[in-house]
Amino acid sequence: MVLVQSSKLSLPPSVSATKSLLFEPNSLSLALMHTDSSLSLFPSLPSLPPKPPTLVPSPSSSSSFLLIHRDPIPKVLFLVAGPYKGGSQILLRFHVLQNDSFFYKPQVVCNQKGLAFDSKLGVLLDINHGVSIKIVGSINFFVLHSVSSKKVWVFAVKLIADGDGEMLKLMRCAVIECSVPVWSISVSSGVLILGEDNGVRVFNLRQLVKWKVKKVKGFDSNGKLDGKGLKSSIGAGEDNGVSSSSGNACNGALDGKTDKHCVSVKQRSVRCSQDSGEGGACFVAFKREVTEGMKPTTLKAVSIQALPPKKFVILDSTGDLHILCLSAPVVGPNVMARMRRLPHSMKVQKLAAFPDFSSKMQTFWVSDGLHSVHMITLSNMDAAFKTNEGDVTQEKLIRITVIQAILSAEKIQDLIPLGANGILILGQGNIYSCTIP
Repeated sequence: MVLVQSSKLSLPPSVSATKSLLFEPNSLSLALMHTDSSLSLFPSLPSLPPKPPTLVPSPSSSSSFLLIHRDPIPKVLFLVAGPYKGGSQILLRFHVLQNDSFFYKPQVVCNQKGLAFDSKLGVLLDINHGVSIKIVGSINFFVLHSVSSKKVWVFAVKLIADGDGEMLKLMRCAVIECSVPVWSISVSSGVLILGEDNGVRVFNLRQLVKWKVKKVKGFDSNGKLDGKGLKSSIGAGEDNGVSSSSGNACNGALDGKTDKHCVSVKQRSVRCSQDSGEGGACFVAFKREVTEGMKPTTLKAVSIQALPPKKFVILDSTGDLHILCLSAPVVGPNVMARMRRLPHSMKVQKLAAFPDFSSKMQTFWVSDGLHSVHMITLSNMDAAFKTNEGDVTQEKLIRITVIQAILSAEKIQDLIPLGANGILILGQGNIYSCTIP
């Protein structure tokens, strides 16, 4: 029998009731979302009791950690979004992790129409807040969805020098017009995934985020000398480099690396429709068994978590789990995407996966929303999605193994993985750290 080491986090008395958690694994930072729509930011989780938090006042509708690529250690940002002017605009506030503390970023450069910076407030977006918004952060990018506006926006964030240090620059890169409801969002492995009814829609982030680039003399599409003189390209861009979906020029959009032979001069905001196929988009439907006499039901993709590499575990509104596998090319006219339902009996209410892309073991955590949490590993994944010469899927079983179960005395509100063998559990007002030795 494997014993679970568990400890209760001792939080400062000033911290009010908590309703959800966010964790940033690179810096081990923790964010607590409270019932009064304020937040508490802890710069380092391992210290018990935690270091004094940075308090973010209400109102806060959605928040996310965001990484800005910078060698050798990425810069950690915390982004908070909320309503402004009765919800006719959205207010963004950036906090930067520096010297083991989070500080409000006093200056953000916005040069595009519809983006404005107020030194006392933050960044104002001419976007209707409406009944609900959701933001999801990634590396160098974040995505914002407004239910009322029926749009999804993709933004890029970069660090620029200002003489006294560094400033943030915010750029709107793409707008997706939504024709059907969006229930969840994920940004990982160079793709944007929207959870919809009966499946998910996958966008190639490199095709959505496009930059115009200066002509480059004497270099081919791999950045090598070609002797052909001037070249130009349009690709996905970030920092001082670009990378198109066809592999042109340099790769600076999603991994933060730059190529000295490419210089971005103008960013082009892409507009497309959710169901048009633009932006290299494709819809992948849930694969489910059809039982004679049963009325078809609508399954909402309510949670999407990344698994290494280019695999995602998806929770639907009935409590079932599905695995999405993307293979090269990631998206486009010849997309290779497979969806499989996992063989499990428990109806899942909470899903969480640790983004460890260096590990071969695919592990995630699930909860029934009551008093139990299960640590699950998957095997036989490649065989289950393997295709033969006729491109016919080999229907092999994905083996799912529950390697650990944790029982909680309190009803579980939220859970956040700390690593391959550790998890934070939010009960009814208390937070517990559980580790499997």
